[in-house]
Amino acid sequence: MEKFKSDVELKVFRETCKENLDSQKKKVLVCAGTGCLAGGSDKIYHRIIELCQAKGIDVQVSLESHVDHSGIGVKKSGCNGFCELGPLLRIDPMGWLYTKVKLEDCEEIVDKSIAGDELITRLIYENNVAFAKQDDIPFYAKQTRTVLANCGHIDAEDIGEYIAKGGYSALEKALFHMTSQEICDTMVASNLRGRGGGGYPTGRKWAQVAKQKQQQKYIVCNGDEGDPGAFMDRSIMEGNPHSVLEGMMIAGIATGADTGYIYVRAEYPLAVSRLHKAVEQAKEVGLLGKNILGSGFSFDIHINQGAGAFVCGEGSAMTASIEGNRGMPRVKPPRTVEAGLFGKPTVLNNVETFSTVPLIIVNGAEWFLGIGPANSPGTKAFALTGNVRNTGLIEVPMGTTLREVVFDIGGGIKNDKKFKAVQIGGPSGGCLTEEHLDLPLDFDSLKKVGAMIGSGGLVVMDEDTCMVEVARFFMNFTQNESCGKCVPCREGTKRMKEILERIVAGQGQLEDLDMLLELAETISATALCGLGKTAAGPVISTLKYFRDEYVTHVVDKKCPTHVCSKLKTIYIDPEVCRGCSKCARQCPVMAISGEIKKPFKIDPNKCIKCGACETACPFKAIKED
Repeated sequence: MEKFKSDVELKVFRETCKENLDSQKKKVLVCAGTGCLAGGSDKIYHRIIELCQAKGIDVQVSLESHVDHSGIGVKKSGCNGFCELGPLLRIDPMGWLYTKVKLEDCEEIVDKSIAGDELITRLIYENNVAFAKQDDIPFYAKQTRTVLANCGHIDAEDIGEYIAKGGYSALEKALFHMTSQEICDTMVASNLRGRGGGGYPTGRKWAQVAKQKQQQKYIVCNGDEGDPGAFMDRSIMEGNPHSVLEGMMIAGIATGADTGYIYVRAEYPLAVSRLHKAVEQAKEVGLLGKNILGSGFSFDIHINQGAGAFVCGEGSAMTASIEGNRGMPRVKPPRTVEAGLFGKPTVLNNVETFSTVPLIIVNGAEWFLGIGPANSPGTKAFALTGNVRNTGLIEVPMGTTLREVVFDIGGGIKNDKKFKAVQIGGPSGGCLTEEHLDLPLDFDSLKKVGAMIGSGGLVVMDEDTCMVEVARFFMNFTQNESCGKCVPCREGTKRMKEILERIVAGQGQLEDLDMLLELAETISATALCGLGKTAAGPVISTLKYFRDEYVTHVVDKKCPTHVCSKLKTIYIDPEVCRGCSKCARQCPVMAISGEIKKPFKIDPNKCIKCGACETACPFKAIKED
């Protein structure tokens, strides 16, 4: 493929790709996101191609291999979002979505749906009502997919398909029809707020870097995404990597930067691979490198892999890691916009933020402001996980209520349990409860109730969830991930973790609750970086909304949800026990005694709650209190 020397050549290529894409009789999109690949989708992809070729069907695996107007495009797409139903396979132009596809289904799919036009009803999504088309499934119908629009709908590894769908037209517009100042003004007018957690206005950040007088400036993309259960940025990098590159290049034009770095956690090998491939493809056609499209603008992108340290999601720790130093935050000022990577002015935004930029440049600030509330416009991607029927990756307008996300898109709580809470924002966030179900999910509304959007993790919890254990889990995570540079975070989170561990072990005291709040206040006020300042969020919010559970753990030495094993009381129901002695024979600490054919008893002082007796009992006489 030859390099484009002008915007005219890019336009010609776009029209050619669009024509080739549109002329494909059918498109078979096999989800090749991490979740579906784990379920064997790569084997399904190759099997579909093999079967088509065996039946004489013209298979086109890239737009360049286009032969005529009767071919079938077979593609590896990015994540469709409905992860729990993978592997997923979509067939266009019908828009059919097949779920939980197995290797043995491939022959039927080729015979009936690819060679023919027959829908295989047993493979479509059904929940009281059957849905053949992906867009009709309630999980998708309630979403507004803009940043994720291409994920699952184009070949994630083909630059031609991205360009055919309008990709790099924003770069073209920024290069030839806008000044740097106009780009910054557009971003300011759009009020795009950073999707990485803090919600800082993107345009303001770009404008601050643009006005710096140093010649060398950098663009850094945060793809670290360390929150437990979060995978929004990963899915974008895997399914639409060129959108990230395009957003970074536009930032470079706006600020005068000529070099970009994408920092990706090493646990995302597929994202790293797709990004490397996207960079190579962009360089091959002249969309990265020297004198892009003959405009005089040059830009290069490097990909750095992080070692999985949560703290490297913080800006100054990330730039230190890229520089080859230990990833630890530094005291500010100077801020990153003044002295960031290698001490130079730096724009630092996350993957989702950069992927939103091309949409704003092409459609305008007013279009973006028309989605969601004025103070938090646009859409937001969330990873919906936990005790909810429909888990996966979603995208909704800012301001969408928690009730709409959990019950309309998520389909409600699993097993008809009662909704209890949602942990939002990961270890830096807080809990939302039943009273918050109609709260709009935007930066300012969440801040008022002591929570934050963070990167976009949403963990749904039902009535059987112990909120004290939830707080202990997140504090354990934060304490393990503390870089140790500042005393409040290094020692304060350790003390909080120790208190919580005592409470779930039945050794807590009422004064521990006051001490937790005192420590939380001190850490929040004095920690060095933003991660440390928000580390106590889960504890503060659970104490605020579920203090009664803490009190029950401390005063009654019981866990209301029976989750905390050390607070369980295990006994043998004498009405059910038949005296077979199987439980006693399996007990590793000899805590069970009795006579054959008479009810046995458990000594609570010896019992270690291992569950061996419950497994051994054939009569289900072992009970918990």
